Amino acid sequence: MNLHELFLKPYESYQTYQILLEAIATIFGISSVYFSIKKNIWVYPTGIISTVLYVYILFKFGLLGDMMINFYYTVMSLYGWVLWAKSSEDHVHVNVSWATKKEWIFAGILFVLSLILVTTVYYYKPFIDNLFSMQNVTLGLYHLDWANWLDVFTTAIFLVGMWFMAKRKIENWIFWIVGDLICIPMMIYKGLGITSLQYFVFTAMAVIGYLEWKKNHFAPTSP
Repeated sequence: MNLHELFLKPYESYQTYQILLEAIATIFGISSVYFSIKKNIWVYPTGIISTVLYVYILFKFGLLGDMMINFYYTVMSLYGWVLWAKSSEDHVHVNVSWATKKEWIFAGILFVLSLILVTTVYYYKPFIDNLFSMQNVTLGLYHLDWANWLDVFTTAIFLVGMWFMAKRKIENWIFWIVGDLICIPMMIYKGLGITSLQYFVFTAMAVIGYLEWKKNHFAPTSP
């Protein structure tokens, strides 16, 4: 399979507006990660634009787990925006720290709850796809392919990563790195080539973000 079949052929059946929405969401998503690396509060307004667009895109492609996590991103971005604004002396940049044992325990609970919630949503997916009608519908997980199961897993990973980021914890980058790497083949499989490239860029940026936050942990922030 060549690059054309992987990244371009799926778009032959897409409408122009769908391609534009994915491209715009990708641009704002990358911008959001850049601002996050810089510990700049603009991570949130740019991220909100991207996640709102992806809620629609992922719903259309049947990735309910990722759709839910992007809805969660939108809500958590508002929460994180408030926290970062309160913790910033210049209303732009923030200080970061390592997570405590208590925060790790809470993160573990979030991870497990997310796995249960998204798996439950997929269990009812035939009902949802049938416009919330049980007529000729059989509930279950029989319809899930490997990409859907990865979607369940990555949703839990990203949920914890987003929570750690809102709390300004350095470990958030570890979750982004793992989740982004998993999403690259998943998005290619689903025909979202632009998004798969976005996750490739995200992975590299997350590594840089981790190193930057770790290096500047004890350094004072500057405008």
